[in-house]
Amino acid sequence: MAEFVWEARARTGELRKGSMEAESEEAVNQRLRGQQLQPTKVKKKSRELKFRVGTGVGTKDLVTFTRLFATMIDAGLPIVQCLDILQGQTDNKNFAVVLRDVKAGVEQGATFSDSLRRHPKVFDHLYVNLVQAGEVGGILDTILNRLAVYIEKAMKLKRQVRGAMAYPSIVVCVFLLVLAILLGFVIPGFETMFKDFGAKDELPALTKLVMKVSKGFVSNGLWVFLGLVAFIGGVSYVYKTPAGKKFIHKWMLRLPIIGDVLRKISVARFTRTLGTLLTSGVPILDALEIVAKTAGNVVVEEAILYSRLKIAEGKNMAQPLMETAVFPTMVVQMVAVGEQTGALDTMLNKIADFYEEEVDVAVSALTSMIEPAMMVGVGGTVGVVLIAMYLPIFSIAGKIKAD
Repeated sequence: MAEFVWEARARTGELRKGSMEAESEEAVNQRLRGQQLQPTKVKKKSRELKFRVGTGVGTKDLVTFTRLFATMIDAGLPIVQCLDILQGQTDNKNFAVVLRDVKAGVEQGATFSDSLRRHPKVFDHLYVNLVQAGEVGGILDTILNRLAVYIEKAMKLKRQVRGAMAYPSIVVCVFLLVLAILLGFVIPGFETMFKDFGAKDELPALTKLVMKVSKGFVSNGLWVFLGLVAFIGGVSYVYKTPAGKKFIHKWMLRLPIIGDVLRKISVARFTRTLGTLLTSGVPILDALEIVAKTAGNVVVEEAILYSRLKIAEGKNMAQPLMETAVFPTMVVQMVAVGEQTGALDTMLNKIADFYEEEVDVAVSALTSMIEPAMMVGVGGTVGVVLIAMYLPIFSIAGKIKAD
């Protein structure tokens, strides 16, 4: 599957441009003709043109599309007409091109889910499989509404995590910048002043220590910077390897406080996704395979795949989940109850509701703990530097007054 850029002329004479993923130029030509467009230029998109990050289609666009599509299907409109209306209404040009291609696929006889599958960067594996289950079961509108709710909840979860990490990240960056200015420019200026007053040899121990740190920073600043870059580059390289990624994910889950929050996020995501899939009629083995791909953590992904393997061998779901030691005991027990009562999907959604609330509380608590700790750390460091620099000034001022 490659990406092609195209130009085509509509019946009105209007020249249109866009891009789409297809197997060949001929496939692009066929889709354009299916959209009642006359191709004038089709070529494979060169690598140099791929500067855009992502697909250009945001989560909000996807949620809006899914909800409106569900409403139109529920009202009895044909799929092609729904797609035609929605691709004309969206303000996102990239999404309009995608929807136009999906519409062309449906017009050519493909199912809606197969047409969506042409754009995996916009409609992921979970989305396509749920739509397919809705088509087979004749409940596409219900499935789409569930999908919209799922995407919104997943987006909220992601936003909570980003919000929790944004504040400490900004404070750390500002702290490092202030510290670099103090060590690189302010303290050397004080040192010159002390030397001019002839008080360099009579400085307090704290002042001498801070000045030594400043000297070391100034002399080895380049090496410190290169070391930092090398460290970040090394971690990035290791993270790209399967073993390195697994090690980092395992280490993150073991971190105090933060690890507990990450584990709750993983549980919330796992139970919400699996509950949505099972409620929509997706077989449990297929559902677990999809859930594993959306886990977001290699350790959790391996635990889900191990459970899937054991279920395929005839075991229940709770036992292998317990064996992995990744999921909390309470979650495993509730899954066991859900299996015994035949309401596993309902139980999973209840667990997801509970853990999403837990994540909300945990993130708020984490932010409340981090804020004072960061302020004490930053204020304390800057305070020590300032005290170390002003102690000799008071001593010098006293000597001048005595003279």
